[in-house]
Amino acid sequence: MRPSSHLLAPGFLSRSLDEIKRFAKIAYTQESLRTATTPYHLLDFTNPVTATMCKTMSDADMGGFSKVSLDQIAATATEPAHMRCHGNISIDLPPNRPQIQRTGYAAWRNKDRGPTIFGKSLWDVDPYLYLALRVKSDGRKYFVNVQTESIEYTDIHQHRLYAQRPGEWETLLISWSDFVRTNYGQVVEPQNEMMTQKVRTLGIGLTDRVPGPFDLCISSMWATNEVEDGDTHKTQG
Repeated sequence: MRPSSHLLAPGFLSRSLDEIKRFAKIAYTQESLRTATTPYHLLDFTNPVTATMCKTMSDADMGGFSKVSLDQIAATATEPAHMRCHGNISIDLPPNRPQIQRTGYAAWRNKDRGPTIFGKSLWDVDPYLYLALRVKSDGRKYFVNVQTESIEYTDIHQHRLYAQRPGEWETLLISWSDFVRTNYGQVVEPQNEMMTQKVRTLGIGLTDRVPGPFDLCISSMWATNEVEDGDTHKTQG
């Protein structure tokens, strides 16, 4: 019996090898038996390939006029390589579509990742307390969005991205337990604990409905148990 072509694809083999290396490192360091001390990198935008693995969403998908773009920015003497998410928010309603009563949002997230020899590609961040983000924000009201293998496929767990120093690079920590379960933008009950063993996608959205330009730079997102450096800030909902 021959293996199917997708099992021999370079992406499949590369993802599988990465998972094997990660499991081997966990076994070697015995991190599964104690508190994890090594950061778990989730989205590293210093690698230009990562930005190509992300998708944008906005009210333009249903006829609105908000715009959003993702650009890969090379490292300079003063800034790390990063992904720039920028665009313009419009609250104008599409003509001849009376069913659309609300616009004014833009977002991005990583695309669903391909399978490995272990099955569906999911992040297990259960051994970690925090999601860490290295960002430079313009100070607008962004939300971090997390999708898991929830019973309700459309559930999104959200937390406000509280920038402490807009216009400057900083590291923000968000406790996984502080994320709030939502569905189609509304808080829903019961507030079940997030399935941190099965995280599917990460992203950031802007829903403040304030017309005008926005600009958010992201260098990396990772899971951690430690406050990393002097410009790291814990955020609370």
